[in-house]
Amino acid sequence: MARVAFIGLGNMGGGMAANLAKHGHDVRAFDLSAAALDKAQAAGCLPVAGAAEAVAGAEAIVTMLPAGTHVESVYADAVFGHAEPSAILIDCSTIDVATARRVAGTAAAKGLAAVDAPVSGGIGAANAGTLTFMVGGPEDAFERARPFLADMGKAVIHAGASGAGQAAKMANNMLLGATMIATCEAFRLAERLGLDAQTFYEISSVSSGQSWSMTSYCPLPGVGPETPADHDYQGGFAAALMLKDLRLAMQAAEGAGATTPLGAHATALYEAFVAAGNGGTDFSGIIRTL
Repeated sequence: MARVAFIGLGNMGGGMAANLAKHGHDVRAFDLSAAALDKAQAAGCLPVAGAAEAVAGAEAIVTMLPAGTHVESVYADAVFGHAEPSAILIDCSTIDVATARRVAGTAAAKGLAAVDAPVSGGIGAANAGTLTFMVGGPEDAFERARPFLADMGKAVIHAGASGAGQAAKMANNMLLGATMIATCEAFRLAERLGLDAQTFYEISSVSSGQSWSMTSYCPLPGVGPETPADHDYQGGFAAALMLKDLRLAMQAAEGAGATTPLGAHATALYEAFVAAGNGGTDFSGIIRTL
């Protein structure tokens, strides 16, 4: 097993670091939150006093941070100049494509191998070790990162060159945001037309309207598998995080000259939902506004 630095122990990172420790890795963990460090220690990680201390001697360096500015700062201050030349750098944060490519380019110029590896699956999957990783970077770097990612997830997919993992994450979550809103609208329409929600679910889940938002993450309580809707829309994937991903997708679409009217409308609806004080609510809770 390997020594792994893990920087960023939030709702997602904490579970991911715990799964690396569960698989026998020597995980040196750092976060600005003392509570997060205590939780990581209870899960078998070794808390350290700083990011540079975590990086020193690590064979793999995993970051799970809120935004591109944080990733660039941590890489500049703690990774570059402290990482072993043989270390593989794995950034699992969801950030913009340009920053992901810039970080990877700087790493390559310093003789370091780096991949962008954002995740899909939410907090439950992070804790269970069933995340999906979409990975951007050179083939050899991907192969070096794969064993560590496999210890945290059920699927590890090479998306292409540096930044491709972030591109895949943005496109995927734009689709998710739009289909969740469409699913919520369909349930409300069925209700107004006098159709029982469970009956509509049974029909749509095996018909052409079927989607992940319908069958795996139903936005109505008591319908389909257990979801955050069954817990007053708490837990799961916060609306503020969905909005972050949608904004990144819109930024990328503008830069690429892509037309995304449904993505833009989903962004506007989630902006209003979050502005109304629902940032911490699961993103499926937007059904309450319909």
